[in-house]
Amino acid sequence: MNIVIIILAHNEETFIRWMLQSVVYQSVIPEKVIMVNDASTDGTQKIINQFSEKYSFIESISLHSEKFHEPGSKVINAFYKGFEALSTDFDFIGKFDADIILPPNYFENVLALFSSDEKIGIAGGNLYIEKENSWVFEAISEKTKVRGPIKFYRKKCFEDIGGLKKSIGWDTVDELLAQYHGWKVKTDTSLHVKHLKPTGKVYSKASKYKQGEAFYKMRYGFWLTLIASAKLASKKNNFQFFIDCIQGYKKAKSQQLDFIVSENEGVFIRKLRWKNIFKKLGL
Repeated sequence: MNIVIIILAHNEETFIRWMLQSVVYQSVIPEKVIMVNDASTDGTQKIINQFSEKYSFIESISLHSEKFHEPGSKVINAFYKGFEALSTDFDFIGKFDADIILPPNYFENVLALFSSDEKIGIAGGNLYIEKENSWVFEAISEKTKVRGPIKFYRKKCFEDIGGLKKSIGWDTVDELLAQYHGWKVKTDTSLHVKHLKPTGKVYSKASKYKQGEAFYKMRYGFWLTLIASAKLASKKNNFQFFIDCIQGYKKAKSQQLDFIVSENEGVFIRKLRWKNIFKKLGL
């Protein structure tokens, strides 16, 4: 099974060596690794060059986008820069961040997941962050969700969902659309990936309304947005995040921003979300 991965980096000289070492030490080596250096101003490129010169399967390309970090569009634009550079076919494609450390069996175990069921379209492990000298699950989502920094797609699933959306919410809507098209999403919870920078650490202040905007673009509607915002705010222990989400949703609605799913997909997403809520409530 032929796998390729695209790794996105912006000013990651502190962490990227650890990530690349964890890739080259994998029990299964990818056919191709595309490193996308997105407007780094530190020593990121130097470290990438050290690895690409030593390992023929690692390729480096550069992108000169805006330097500030905007969740969603910036990372997916960088992903597609790498995607366009692919010169080899693939069975599975991975989108990874540069601030993680993979366990040495990550690719092997994820491929085993895909092999266990041909209807699995998205698969991966779980992210862990360091707290008080120990590694704990980064609990901003369920362990059943495959997080954006460590995500693998079966090629046909990737094509069915129309690739990755250039918008905040891309790593939620992809799994929802996968299910819309009849695919399954699976995690191997034994795969603990070290996330060296907790999610949201480098987001700009201008991005604080983006999560609410994402809920609008996914056609959640107000009540689902309210519930999802409260849940996320609780996980983050941040009431202001809840307020920002609701304001972001209202701003997006007033501006009539474009949706990232069709009307029929939106109906499916709302039904699926409500079904999961009622299930957790035992109803």
